[in-house]
Amino acid sequence: MDPERLRTLLAELQKGQIGIDDVLARLQRLPFEDIGIATVDHHRALRMGVPEVILGLEKTAEQIHAIAQRLLASGQNVLVTRVASSKAAELGALGAPLVYNETARTLSAEPRPVTPLDVEPVVIVTAGTSDIPVAAEAAETLRIAGVPSRQLVDLGVAGLHRLLARIGELQAAPAVIVVAGMEGALPSVVGGLVASPVIAVPTSVGYGVSLGGLTALLGMLSSCASGVTVVNIDNGFGAAMAVIRLLKSRSGVGSK
Repeated sequence: MDPERLRTLLAELQKGQIGIDDVLARLQRLPFEDIGIATVDHHRALRMGVPEVILGLEKTAEQIHAIAQRLLASGQNVLVTRVASSKAAELGALGAPLVYNETARTLSAEPRPVTPLDVEPVVIVTAGTSDIPVAAEAAETLRIAGVPSRQLVDLGVAGLHRLLARIGELQAAPAVIVVAGMEGALPSVVGGLVASPVIAVPTSVGYGVSLGGLTALLGMLSSCASGVTVVNIDNGFGAAMAVIRLLKSRSGVGSK
């Protein structure tokens, strides 16, 4: 249940269109529902403005299906992250009404139209083509929350003129997500060029001493560009959620 749906429900009660018992029946699963394999948080959209998101990485197809069904039954849109294509196929066989984005490795269902946030598109920049899956995860997370975005791909510091050619788009964005592996230098460059919040995402892309993204993570944490925020390695979802919180709080959207 989200704030808009709750307001509609209370307005219907106030007008006498539904009774108290009907309202109680619809609210009975708040704030959570214990389904054995999970305790589904139906109250999260009211608290945070975004429904609970399912991490699919270590869950079975049956577990994902059960949790998604409860979220859908309560009228919420569903996003599942970190889903391999084989597991997505299993969910399809179970009849789960979820759409798979292979690049982002996400599943989603939107029974309720997503209300778009009235902002300029967030820009998601990747240092290289190999960083696209992490950027795609961020883009899907933003999309299902109603935040517009655009991706600028392969603009790393090995060819800095490519980034500078897009400086107008970067400076117009309400926030910038910068996705980079190797030494993780790109967020510092972008952080020195724009005034909006910059969320840096280190990726596990790189050779040898890149150490699965640890070198990029440490480089971003050591950025000389003031105020660059860093999330965990390959965490496109976390970067998008940081942007969603920033923009929705700025716009007065979410719980009051």
